[in-house]
Amino acid sequence: MAKAERQTERGRTPAGPEAPVSRASADEGGIDENVVRISRCATVVKGGRRFSFGALVVVGDKRGRVGIGYGKSIEVPSAVEKAKKIAQRSMVRVKLVGGTLPHRVVGTCGASRVVMVPASPGTGVIAGTSVRAVLELAGVRDVLTKSNGSNGPKNLVQATLNGLMSLMSREDVERLRGVKLVG
Repeated sequence: MAKAERQTERGRTPAGPEAPVSRASADEGGIDENVVRISRCATVVKGGRRFSFGALVVVGDKRGRVGIGYGKSIEVPSAVEKAKKIAQRSMVRVKLVGGTLPHRVVGTCGASRVVMVPASPGTGVIAGTSVRAVLELAGVRDVLTKSNGSNGPKNLVQATLNGLMSLMSREDVERLRGVKLVG
């Protein structure tokens, strides 16, 4: 692989196998993907154990569209590919203000709870790995987060997406209430 092909969007080459698994394809309109978790599942059969793999993938364009998908297969690459297709089909639009959220929001899924608070420019994404994947691919650049309850990646990713989907812009609130907000 040529050095020019290995360069990331910031112009640096990845640090080897521990570099984050994030890819962008030109034919998909700039949609990036991030493999959050690959889990191995074993079922016991007469001849021994049969393994299957599950992949949790987040896709987004970093401009307000993000989706998540979970795919299972007997091989890792096909599980990732399934999850990526599911995530692209489930992409939703997220309302952002600049590079942050319009207001504080709490997302829940099962026993997981993620609190997301808007932050001033330059703060960055203060979040764990599962929550960070969703926020960065959605295009959020400045946010503070805190997760409570269950810390499983599937529920944290879904809770983050649920919170982002419940965001409302100032215009949405004015339209719903039928009044003009002051300030």
